[in-house]
Amino acid sequence: MRVVSKPVIVEYQTRWPEEFGDIRDRLASSFGDLATHIEHIGSTSVPGLAAKDVIDVQVSVTSLTPSEPLEAALQTAGFVPYRDESPAWDHVPPGWYAADPPQRWLKLFASAPPDQRRVHIHVRVAGSPNERYALLFRDFMRTHADASGAWAIFKRELARIAESVDDYVEVKDPATDVVMVVGERWAADTGWTPHGDGSAAY
Repeated sequence: MRVVSKPVIVEYQTRWPEEFGDIRDRLASSFGDLATHIEHIGSTSVPGLAAKDVIDVQVSVTSLTPSEPLEAALQTAGFVPYRDESPAWDHVPPGWYAADPPQRWLKLFASAPPDQRRVHIHVRVAGSPNERYALLFRDFMRTHADASGAWAIFKRELARIAESVDDYVEVKDPATDVVMVVGERWAADTGWTPHGDGSAAY
């Protein structure tokens, strides 16, 4: 019988940035010059935001091919590449295929072994729309406490009624797209750019 897990949202944990730092150092050692940036993304990267207790990390690279050196770097750092669909597809907001071909939304994905702290590693191409999407969402939430507060309420309620993590993601992804409409306006108004906070350094 397949075990269906429900999403669990917890209060922000002050240990999350430190845990990311340890993961970043492992990835920086294994990727070396293969990585252009290694950054904390997702809800655990936003101070004060309630989230699932999963550290999401984005590793930016110049290309996803050949994939073998990237997968070897992930394994050296202690992560398990997702091989059922490699590369994997990111969620694409409505209308974005018109601006970027589908291949621009590919990534390599890896996670920690089942007996270790939950970590998701997203390897994306530097300058790709999916790399930018993750960084803009993070920075918009970091600078808008009202938006992050409302997002926490939404996630808690969604987690309460969702029957599984898959159900949760199916609703959360299009809701994120709505938030990003405002995020894109903020980016245009402020001149926001990816990695503009100096996070290029490991």
